[in-house]
Amino acid sequence: MIKFMLMVNKQGQTRLAKYFAEFLSTDERRALEGEVVRKCLSRTDKQARLGARGDRGEGTLVLGGEGGGYWGRNELAVLEFIHCFVEVLDKHFGQVCELDIMNEPEMVHYILDEMLVNGQIVDTNKTNILEPVQLLEQVAA
Repeated sequence: MIKFMLMVNKQGQTRLAKYFAEFLSTDERRALEGEVVRKCLSRTDKQARLGARGDRGEGTLVLGGEGGGYWGRNELAVLEFIHCFVEVLDKHFGQVCELDIMNEPEMVHYILDEMLVNGQIVDTNKTNILEPVQLLEQVAA
């Protein structure tokens, strides 16, 4: 089960944080994010960043989980999920960047909610994920 998801830029600023299944106080979340960010950003560009997508040099995407579920059995599935999430964001925003995430955090959360429920991966089909997002945008327009 995925317990949290963070998107962090290279300066260590959290741009998206989503927590599942556990209640953490604000101070506990801040401490967790600080620890994860320090561990990820201390690694070189040639090292993996705990499930990072940094090939454009923009930042880090981190998932945290427990030993069971997808995390313990198949880390490749988690990495594939991260790749799929970024591809969906790219498709929706057209070359997603940090400003897209900062300017439309509710849309990023909505897309994430289409893919994850209570920390479990429920859908990775890009068409299925983007269809309700496009309908939502049509209604809002």
